[in-house]
Amino acid sequence: MIVLQTNFGDITIALDFDKAPKSAANFQQYVTDGHYDGTLFHRVINGFMIQGGGFDTDFEQKPTRDPIDNEADNGLQNRAGTLAMARTQDPHSATAQFFINVADNDFLNHSAKTVQGWGYCVFGEVVEGMDVVDRIKEVPTTRRGMHADVPADDVVIQRAYLKDDAGDA
Repeated sequence: MIVLQTNFGDITIALDFDKAPKSAANFQQYVTDGHYDGTLFHRVINGFMIQGGGFDTDFEQKPTRDPIDNEADNGLQNRAGTLAMARTQDPHSATAQFFINVADNDFLNHSAKTVQGWGYCVFGEVVEGMDVVDRIKEVPTTRRGMHADVPADDVVIQRAYLKDDAGDA
């Protein structure tokens, strides 16, 4: 289990290493490396998703490791409460950014191994803290530079950790 401690409360995530082994391992490695600590949910669209993992609180993009292969053909669906890898138009460009679906987003599911059909790889789900996700999806948003749908007040992942490594937290 992974815990995202946010300034809105904790979100606990179960990763699916069986159906999305590369994506789950990639996300867990970023957690272990401390990459998500002090990052923002920088894109919030109620009725769609909340996205994070790429920008620090100064809105500077964080460096990442190499992209991973898209595993969206694993049968997992982009349903409310699931986590998926964010990416560019290139189906195999996911690095650290992820999103939590706040609605059933069937149009994001894999349909074919083509640029248009690859979809977005689901690799986990929220098992506790969906009330926190529901509060985040309601925040007022604005523009910040070239970015739209940015929370007007920062929504911060203060710390991300493996639940077994909670320590004093």
